[in-house]
Amino acid sequence: MLGAGSSPDSGSSLDSALAELRSDRSFMRNVAHWEVVPARAGDVAPFPAELDDGLRRVLRARGIERLYGHQADAYRHVRSGDNVVLVTPTASGKTLAYNLPILTHFLRDAEATALYLFPTKALSQDQQAELDGVVKGGGLPVPAFTYDGDTPSSIRGRVREQGRIVITNPDMLHTGVLPHHPKWGHFFGGLRFVVIDELHIYRGVFGSHLANVIRRLKRIAAFYGARPRFICCSATIGNPLELARRIIGEDAVLIDRNGAPAGKRHFLLYNPPLLDAAQGIRRSVVNEAHEIATRLLRRRVKAIVFARSRTRTELISSYIRKSLGGRDTPDGAGAIASYRGGYLPNERRRIERGLRDGSLRGVVSTNALELGIDIGGLDASVMAGFPGTIASCRQQAGRSGRTTDVALSILIASPAPIDQFVIRHPEYLFGASPESGHVDPDNVHILLDQLKCAVFELPYRDSDAETPHVAELLRYLGEQGVLHHAGGSWYWTDRAYPSEQVSLRTSTAQNVVIVDGTRRGRRLIGEMDQVSAKMLLYDGAIYLHGGEQYRVERLDLEEQTCTVARVAADYFTESVVRTDIRLLHRDDHTRSAHGLVLGDILVRTQPTGFRKIRYHTHERVGRGDIHLPADEMHTRAVAVVLGADTAAGRRFASLADWQRRTVMSRLGHLLRNVAPVFLLCDVRDLGVAERTRDPDLGAPALYLYDAYPGGSGLAEGFRDDAGRILRGCRDLVAGCACERGCPSCIGPFESRGSHDPKELMVDFLDAWLGAGQADDGAAPVPDGAMAVPEPEPAAIGAGR
Repeated sequence: MLGAGSSPDSGSSLDSALAELRSDRSFMRNVAHWEVVPARAGDVAPFPAELDDGLRRVLRARGIERLYGHQADAYRHVRSGDNVVLVTPTASGKTLAYNLPILTHFLRDAEATALYLFPTKALSQDQQAELDGVVKGGGLPVPAFTYDGDTPSSIRGRVREQGRIVITNPDMLHTGVLPHHPKWGHFFGGLRFVVIDELHIYRGVFGSHLANVIRRLKRIAAFYGARPRFICCSATIGNPLELARRIIGEDAVLIDRNGAPAGKRHFLLYNPPLLDAAQGIRRSVVNEAHEIATRLLRRRVKAIVFARSRTRTELISSYIRKSLGGRDTPDGAGAIASYRGGYLPNERRRIERGLRDGSLRGVVSTNALELGIDIGGLDASVMAGFPGTIASCRQQAGRSGRTTDVALSILIASPAPIDQFVIRHPEYLFGASPESGHVDPDNVHILLDQLKCAVFELPYRDSDAETPHVAELLRYLGEQGVLHHAGGSWYWTDRAYPSEQVSLRTSTAQNVVIVDGTRRGRRLIGEMDQVSAKMLLYDGAIYLHGGEQYRVERLDLEEQTCTVARVAADYFTESVVRTDIRLLHRDDHTRSAHGLVLGDILVRTQPTGFRKIRYHTHERVGRGDIHLPADEMHTRAVAVVLGADTAAGRRFASLADWQRRTVMSRLGHLLRNVAPVFLLCDVRDLGVAERTRDPDLGAPALYLYDAYPGGSGLAEGFRDDAGRILRGCRDLVAGCACERGCPSCIGPFESRGSHDPKELMVDFLDAWLGAGQADDGAAPVPDGAMAVPEPEPAAIGAGR
């Protein structure tokens, strides 16, 4: 909980490691950009005159003599009764910015309570420790408790009765607190503050659900006579005030002036070397991340590596452990750990503790450690692939250098088009504003589920229906027999417990537990949501966990268990997924100038088989079949229609058979990877499916769809920004250094004779752009001139 005058531990010096990297010609050949972010002095302010003497003493005991400017601003606005949105980088002291005014209020109001919401259990535990240090150190009469799925039942009653600050997560609030509000009557009656930390995480479906959970929270608080104020904290995001307003349903004051100091940072963009220049094949990002991280760790540089998937996390950590087993590293393989979703709480706590106390020198993680949990002073952050958004990239980079010392961040590009785009356009990463977060609390699928939860908690009066849309959904639920209308209010009549059936983050609330059956006495080692389990825990899969290999013996979805056995395989596995779609409804019968149609679709996904891939070389060494039921999802999509009534369709029809097959198979890959640059989303937020003859549209069609039930606005965004997206695709392909197609543009392609798929795609995109040019008035972009979103003045220091 940093403030001005604090003395954080210094990390290892990077000077010698940086000098070695600069002098290494083979390494520097692959460095596309070396950015140096200069150190920044802090902006400080004195303690408020009214601050309690006990709080002054405990802060000074922790080395805090003054406040940063943004902490002083937050204190003033919260004490004035405003809702606040605080936006500053990682490790800038946001915790103190809300704890100080809340504790000050509590010392004057003995009945006041506060609710702290964090997106993960790890953050909740971390903040509990910070708060305890202040409360106990100052002898303050403010009991603070964490209330989540790991809280023992023996102390839950004490939390409800005695807790003045309750720290939890949105999921527990949704399922464990709001439905049981009569047990929390005293707490809700005194509720004065709600803190929502890591606001930038609440985007898309998760954020839309949270906005409805907050509606329910405010409704229950009002029932007990309380009207809490909201304090929202976020890392850098493009629209923090707008996002906060959508989530809390009220206006707020934005504080985005960062007063915390920061040390110098070296930020490298690294493109793995080409193995085959003609086909554009580059060295694996997994192997590059392993070698770079190992190089840093061997030089006593504490580092964190971020990987894009659970499998990559386990692979990279396994490779590093083997490399660190040599005689030149006395602490050996114990110096590195892997960290991801699905680990049991005691494993997560052990790793977090090891990073803080120095017994671990490094960690390989998914984005589970992207958030602000205290993991000690790390010197370097290595990103094995672009995280998907500028905001995430800056957040992951900021996990190193949490002191005023020098820090290093390295982004290693994968062959994916979006990674190659960022590597070729550093101004996008360093100059452009971060992505905006968008939520749609009135998404019909989300709102319908949340209305069930709200009516279960309190009868829903007709006058409570804010819009005709809500009133219509209430009537619909009444027709389904789960609600009953009487005396101007709706009442819950179903036996089901609705919040248990509604997941805030995924399409299913059910998890699969993973059991090690290797020895007598089965041992629980992890858990995973059902959707992910179908992709990773099918029979015969290799499951990687904490450096150990397990083969899946049996996945039982009905019993929600997966039995695994420890093995020593020389390969890992990845699933092959089949996607089928059906058009349910077209918004209208008109098309945009680019031949696009909006509508609702049903997506059916099913893992059909898996590949066996050898470690290190990553060559395919076998395959297997998967026999699991399909998942279905109703969502929104934009269809690219290649019919005879569009210019692009007529050009498509004029192509030879092999050319049409190439366009259909490569266009989806290209659009799905380039569109996120302009739609300000992650590539995983979009799905794609091709149909050589769509029975509903009567022509070849390619669907780009929202990867969330009900949609999140991305299909509409693609339609509205199609011109820029297509020009971006065209430039990426034309400017790629490969000869006839590679993973960095249209995907790998083995062409023979005079076939040139790359030239074909440029020609087709030119024809498609020409069809829409009259509509948006934009000319085709010349080779090498990617039409990027207009950057703002550089937010990060001068180049090399």
